[in-house]
Amino acid sequence: MRESTHNKPFARESFEAGIFQNNQLILHNDEVHSFEFVMESLMEVCDHSEIQAEQCTMIAHYKGQCDVKRGKRDSLKPMQLGLIRKGLKATIE
Repeated sequence: MRESTHNKPFARESFEAGIFQNNQLILHNDEVHSFEFVMESLMEVCDHSEIQAEQCTMIAHYKGQCDVKRGKRDSLKPMQLGLIRKGLKATIE
């Protein structure tokens, strides 16, 4: 007989890891900046490789947004602000 997981005590570490590790930094397409500018911004601010920056830029352009980084909100916030300072629209979800 299997033990029910509903009766197990709450694991705070699992909950915190789930909340803080699953945040996404989303770049939104703005129809204003050039592909080159957006790519350079992603390489500078988010430490993307040239290929990664190009792919994210294309996805944002054609789909309207792209998940450019995942991680803890605390580590994503400076990148979000860096992209915003460059005039790009970025959110954390």
